[in-house]
Amino acid sequence: MGYPRGLKGEEISIYARIVSVADVYDALTSARSYKEPWQPEEAKAEIENQRGGQFAPEIVDVFVEHYDEIEAIRNKYTDSYVDED
Repeated sequence: MGYPRGLKGEEISIYARIVSVADVYDALTSARSYKEPWQPEEAKAEIENQRGGQFAPEIVDVFVEHYDEIEAIRNKYTDSYVDED
């Protein structure tokens, strides 16, 4: 269980550490067939709560520092679901 080959901390690619935060934020704030989207501030708080656990502290720090920019981008590119039935 855990990251492949037992890697941890800085042994994990910086790209993978960045993408893990981005992926979880996107998953939490997006609607899925099995769940409603979380409010952005709730998702941000969850990312912060996992700082030093699931997520690398330095990546979370950058995420928080640039949160407003990240949220603006998320809002700009949010998928809009159109029910054609």
